[in-house]
Amino acid sequence: MFADRVLSGMRPTGSLHLGHYHGVLKNWVQMQHEYECLFFVADWHALTTHYDTPQIIEQSVWDMVVDWLAAGVDPAHATLFIQSRVPEHAELHLLLSMITPLGWLERVPTYKDQQEKLSEKDLSTYGFLGYPLLQSADILIYRATQVPVGEDQVPHIEFTREIARRFNHIYGREPGFEEKAEAAVKKLGGKKAKLYAELRTRYQEQGDDEALESAKSLLDEQQSLSHGDRERLFGYLEGGGKMILSEPQAMLTAASKMPGLDGQKMSKSYNNTITLREDEASVTKKIRTMPTDPARIRRTDAGDPDKCPVWPLHLVYSNEQTKQWVMQGCKSAGIGCIECKQPVIDAVLEEQRPMRERAQLYLDDPVLVRNIIADGCEKARKLASETMRDVREAMGLGYS
Repeated sequence: MFADRVLSGMRPTGSLHLGHYHGVLKNWVQMQHEYECLFFVADWHALTTHYDTPQIIEQSVWDMVVDWLAAGVDPAHATLFIQSRVPEHAELHLLLSMITPLGWLERVPTYKDQQEKLSEKDLSTYGFLGYPLLQSADILIYRATQVPVGEDQVPHIEFTREIARRFNHIYGREPGFEEKAEAAVKKLGGKKAKLYAELRTRYQEQGDDEALESAKSLLDEQQSLSHGDRERLFGYLEGGGKMILSEPQAMLTAASKMPGLDGQKMSKSYNNTITLREDEASVTKKIRTMPTDPARIRRTDAGDPDKCPVWPLHLVYSNEQTKQWVMQGCKSAGIGCIECKQPVIDAVLEEQRPMRERAQLYLDDPVLVRNIIADGCEKARKLASETMRDVREAMGLGYS
């Protein structure tokens, strides 16, 4: 069993392109072998900005999931599910909204940014204002420890941590907490109970962060503890109450360096993309007709790779030998632009070949995709319902 649980989601925007692969999916494929991973389709999030065009969402969902599978995301190693099929996300979002100060939502940096970027849409809606809280609910419902994000998303994780802290502060004061925590310490066994007590004292009296980390590691190793006792001991360690919601960490991922066909960042809005499963003839044509260094009007004109939109693709796809060949050949007019583009075409097609093969299985039998998602939703709901049971009980809603 992995100690760390990773959660990541993507809005369904239809077929994914190579920028998505190099920026997100490559990381997912690697992480699924190192962590317990949950990857979800954020279809409710799509509605926060596309509430007036819901008809595009359904097909986009299935296209995107096929792309995940084509890229190598493996349902045997990761849980894939659709956000709206796990209604507990909405329930936690609602309950968290009761304690979330309005100012916290208005301060989220992307709130103003997105409103300006999407100025043609009316985003003065409750759903759009509350989307960072829905994002927090997505993370907290699974007690995710790691959330892979780019630098621009770090404030969202910090916001989620603040929400978890506020919730635990308000609702983590269960009656008889100290007695229950002391009873849980005894369940660790003599030696470990003594070590836990020493580390707790060192942290609370001397602010020793290493002692805190050692005590957390000690608790993580205790497989026989019930979830309730484990959370009590985490809370008792830090001098608070029971930790009902755990604070996630931001796992910083490198920004995608994947350039588009015009040298700008690859993006649908720039109309400069190559999709993951695009057919070979189309990929070849797109790269062959890419603009090059404007100084190379004739084949005999020397050029400069740094001024050519094809060069950034060589930086992603070519080895040192090929890059040297391009540098020398371009600057001396020893090679033409079509020759220069061929190694990129070959490398992109080679990268896509296994993706097309994997995708074909699911395109031939769409029921396979539906079954993978149904299984994933069931697993996700089981985890989510455990959290919701604790949340309802803490908020006085655990009627029996």
